[in-house]
Amino acid sequence: MEYHDFFPPHAGIRLSELADRLGAELIGADGAGDVVIRSVSPVYRAKSSDICYILSRKNKQELETCQAGAVLCEPGLQSIVPGHIPVLICSNPHGAFALAGQILHPLAQTPAPVTEVAARQVSSAAFVDPSARLEDGVVVEPMAVIGAGVEIGEGTHIGAGSVIGQGVKIGRHCTIAAGASILAAYLGNHVIIHNGARIGQDGFGYAPGPRGMVKIVQIGRVIIQDHVEIGANTTIDRGTMDDTVIGEGTKIDNQVQIGHNVRIGRHCGIVAQVGIAGSTVIGDGVMIGGGAGINGHITIGDGVQIAAYSGVVGSLPPGGKYGGIPARPLADFLRDCAEILSRSDSRTKSRKG
Repeated sequence: MEYHDFFPPHAGIRLSELADRLGAELIGADGAGDVVIRSVSPVYRAKSSDICYILSRKNKQELETCQAGAVLCEPGLQSIVPGHIPVLICSNPHGAFALAGQILHPLAQTPAPVTEVAARQVSSAAFVDPSARLEDGVVVEPMAVIGAGVEIGEGTHIGAGSVIGQGVKIGRHCTIAAGASILAAYLGNHVIIHNGARIGQDGFGYAPGPRGMVKIVQIGRVIIQDHVEIGANTTIDRGTMDDTVIGEGTKIDNQVQIGHNVRIGRHCGIVAQVGIAGSTVIGDGVMIGGGAGINGHITIGDGVQIAAYSGVVGSLPPGGKYGGIPARPLADFLRDCAEILSRSDSRTKSRKG
């Protein structure tokens, strides 16, 4: 099976040069620096032109048959790497491996074009309103729709079938993947929006009335700052009257729901299927595990970490780790889990007795 059908390997980079760019120390036999690296790979199937990484001794058995061109690891793991494989020593092999992937596969950094649009052009099969303003180097693929008054910055790529609503402003060197829709929003520079994401649609707001639910108008915006990445089929509602804001450098996974008026800080990480209810404020550097639910009108402090499938019902102070339903300090949650398991074991033994 060929693993490079969609993302071909690099033309090749010498291992000594790659080590310099990663800030890693190269250890190996004479000539190790001349090894040519072309791709990244998991340990179990790495070839002589691949680089892989390890984080623990769990990989020891796989390494016995590994044929990698080099292995990234911490100093304490060097001893388990077979002597014939060059080692790149660094303090953060996971981060270095991510950087190696960017160097070796630059085209995989953003969603790939669906069609072979000639470089830096607007497809004749796209619709661009005459009042839209596109800077030099904007690419618009077929079937995309660019509404009235839209402004798009230099080097931005608009994917096939995407919809950019009236008055939207998109910064420079952004990528809007196929099938995404962006309404009532301002985007900064170097923003990536993956396939099928929905940005700026109505928030969920109704008031009870004598004849049922009365719709509350949603007239706010979505503000997405620089270097934000938003996953496939994620939805970010526009504000009711204020703005929904996604802070600089934040990364949001697929199928996340972010309600109206939510404000998310800088450099947060939000994993798949998280739901954040309206008017919640999330600080900088917050990490939220997959499937977690966040109540509305609460504040999550800077640096908080929330375990997967947790339910956060109240505000959390900065810096803590939380888990469970309702979410509580992680140590308390783990202790509660241990007690439940202990009681369950006791009941099982009692029945057997």
